[in-house]
Amino acid sequence: MSEAANRRQATFVSAEEVARLAGVSRSAVSRAFTPGASISVETRQRVEAAAAQLGYHVNHLARGLMRHESGIVCLVVADIHTPYLSRLLDYLSRALQEAGKAVMVLNAGRATKNVEAALRQTLNYRADATIVLSGTPYRSIARQCLESGQRLILINRDDHFEQTVGISVDHAKAAQTAAMLIRRGGYRRPALVSSGIGTPSLNARRDHFLEALRMADLTAQVWEGGPTAYQSGFQAGTELMTLPEPPDAVFAVTDLLACGVMDAVRQRFNKRVPDDIGVIGFDDIDQASWSSYDLTTFSQPVEAITAYTVRMVEQKSAEIQASSRTFEAPLIWRSSLRATLP
Repeated sequence: MSEAANRRQATFVSAEEVARLAGVSRSAVSRAFTPGASISVETRQRVEAAAAQLGYHVNHLARGLMRHESGIVCLVVADIHTPYLSRLLDYLSRALQEAGKAVMVLNAGRATKNVEAALRQTLNYRADATIVLSGTPYRSIARQCLESGQRLILINRDDHFEQTVGISVDHAKAAQTAAMLIRRGGYRRPALVSSGIGTPSLNARRDHFLEALRMADLTAQVWEGGPTAYQSGFQAGTELMTLPEPPDAVFAVTDLLACGVMDAVRQRFNKRVPDDIGVIGFDDIDQASWSSYDLTTFSQPVEAITAYTVRMVEQKSAEIQASSRTFEAPLIWRSSLRATLP
């Protein structure tokens, strides 16, 4: 084993060592690894060659802490297995990494107390920003995050604290459109299917859908229970179809639930979609476009949410202030509902 390799295994390689080997100043090493810094091509190449030989890597964390920034962004997410949240997590983590941030994913499971524990972890790591994708934090721990200098960004939450950034989609417009499409399709016995999780976004879709039906002098069967999962939708479809007057249309507040409903009514009751029963979902997950479902749904604007979130993360500390942004969830028309497009 070479002397340089022994050194790499034994100790941390400093910038001073790189400078000595390259025959340059310590500041030249710093400039060589600082994007946009003024340094000649020859000097940069000498520094990079010396760094490669010694196994030197820039300590971005130490650099950031000198500026009172760690470069760490924490993503707190529950129900990480669901297709929508997995997709959002994928987009956010890649975009933040491309922006030069170190991304830490904290899996909060399904319990609110786990969200609190995850947020406390972000304080230990001196994160610059925390993005809460799932679960609503208590005000006390949110306040601690803000007082530590963190940016706190809440996606699809209904609690907005001072200095937080709130990002959501227009659940009201989507739910009202779902109700209108059901009426235009000639359906008269609608149903609402949701999980028992009761997140702000799911509750908003439920409430606005039911209110839109009331305004049209229609009432809906409501089924709520279980996790936000395919199995809950299958159970909902099974139980709704055994009612004395089963529904002829269903608005499921997520696509996973909608897929479960569709399979239950077709496989267990031999019903046709959309002729015997129409189904609408929400999220536009990959499965929604599969030919076996071809589900009419509303698309979560993941790319737009990601771009806006990254902009908020990159704000200077002095620019941090409370703000909110609502994105439209466009209708994706497919064949699971008979209706006239608006």
